[in-house]
Amino acid sequence: MDDIIARLKKVNGQVQGLIRMIEQQEHCEKVIVQFQAAKAALDKTYSIVLNDSLKECMSERDSENMEKILKLISKK
Repeated sequence: MDDIIARLKKVNGQVQGLIRMIEQQEHCEKVIVQFQAAKAALDKTYSIVLNDSLKECMSERDSENMEKILKLISKK
């Protein structure tokens, strides 16, 4: 759980940096690169949380929670 929190804090820092960059009207290439980095970090964190949650549900053979998670994944 500490790893997840650390990752989310890093993403938060990246988003704060993005806000500053946009406010300061940084060059678009720099902003896009920062967006990509923040998105990749958030996607990786999401994958870790999802993987851990699925493993937990599978190990408990908890079909109700598994269905809830699968519904969340399929939301777009």
